[in-house]
Amino acid sequence: MNLYAGIILAALFLDFALNAVADHLNLKALQKDLPAEAEGFYDPEKYRKSQDYLETNTRFDFIVSTFELAVVLVFWFAGGFNWLDLVVRGWRFDPVFTGVLYVGVLMFSLRFLMLPFSLYSTFAIEERFGFNKTTPKTFAVDLLKGAALSIVLGVPLLAGVFAFFESAGDLAWLYCWGAVVAFTLILQFIAPTWIMPLFNKFTPLEEGELRRRIFDYSARVGFPLTNVFVIDGSRRSNKSNAFFTGFGKNKRIALFDTLVAQHSAPELEAVMAHEIGHYKKKHIPRQMAASVLHMGLIFYLLSIFLTHPGLFEAFYMENHSVHAGMIFFIMLFSPLELVLSIILQGYSRRYEFEADRFAAETIADPENMATALKKLSVNNLSNLTPHPFYVFLKYSHPPVLQRIDAIRRLKKIERGLPEGSTAGV
Repeated sequence: MNLYAGIILAALFLDFALNAVADHLNLKALQKDLPAEAEGFYDPEKYRKSQDYLETNTRFDFIVSTFELAVVLVFWFAGGFNWLDLVVRGWRFDPVFTGVLYVGVLMFSLRFLMLPFSLYSTFAIEERFGFNKTTPKTFAVDLLKGAALSIVLGVPLLAGVFAFFESAGDLAWLYCWGAVVAFTLILQFIAPTWIMPLFNKFTPLEEGELRRRIFDYSARVGFPLTNVFVIDGSRRSNKSNAFFTGFGKNKRIALFDTLVAQHSAPELEAVMAHEIGHYKKKHIPRQMAASVLHMGLIFYLLSIFLTHPGLFEAFYMENHSVHAGMIFFIMLFSPLELVLSIILQGYSRRYEFEADRFAAETIADPENMATALKKLSVNNLSNLTPHPFYVFLKYSHPPVLQRIDAIRRLKKIERGLPEGSTAGV
């Protein structure tokens, strides 16, 4: 046990403790009585069901995280990282392919160990609360496609990173950074056309009032919309959502078919306006820039710590290698990663407010945006009263009641009413 081992061990337990505390506070923040702001759209029975859903998932997540922590600790202190390294080295491949095999075995072993939890979450919890539409066949096919995609895309990228660190000297981190950024950008272009359709069917939105509304709105705000797609999310779940992805001509705005079925045309126009708001407010390039800087920081620090013998001694390693060092560095980096994630999620919540505001200011009636958020929260059994610490630690979106309140305050201001006014909206 050296300094590195102490830091990593403390980081693992700190992460576990923070999540446990946040979960406990979140459950304590549950209110038996339906909040006044939610009356009229969240009936008491559905509200109780949402709380049951939260409690069930919180308990289950605690079991999963405890199991994950136990697996890591047992594997670590039983010398598992060194044992696997010796096994893979015994196959006598070159250092790059040896590294790919080492990381691949670790990743797929962990996925295999976590598979029962994924099955239980899908076919027990989600089924119990009426969300699951995934068949065993779809689950298995998704699993195989995901594994194949990890191999096809992940192996060349990982091999490139290892090759640079093996042969490029002090500038290896810079080459890795450039390669990963290029790979990420290319993926943004090909994912909407080639990767996402492997898992879901994208159907152009049919002619009618909704399509007309969306295209008229896009033209009005100057958004270069070429098509809107409906994604068959109902194949797997009754939950609903919408998303924006891709660049240039490969931009796609996709609406879940469950979303289309559950909302009116004016509400869906509002949802679309929110997604377009992210584009118009330049949130996507900002998040991409933050991601690029994040990757650069990781590779730079990795290049430094790969040369520290103490990092390998902490895991009882007989040999020093890029592949093992990368795994250990990720664990060492986790406290800083936690801080960065909190900062980035804070900006993400701010961006959601800005996109809501853009939508509210550019659609005919901001109340349609508020109504859409209400329906989404009810249909997805969202928690209406999350604890502030839980939001701070884990939420990338603001709580729904805060979003609705912000929209209604904006509407009052536009009507010339004071923010504290109780006049109807």
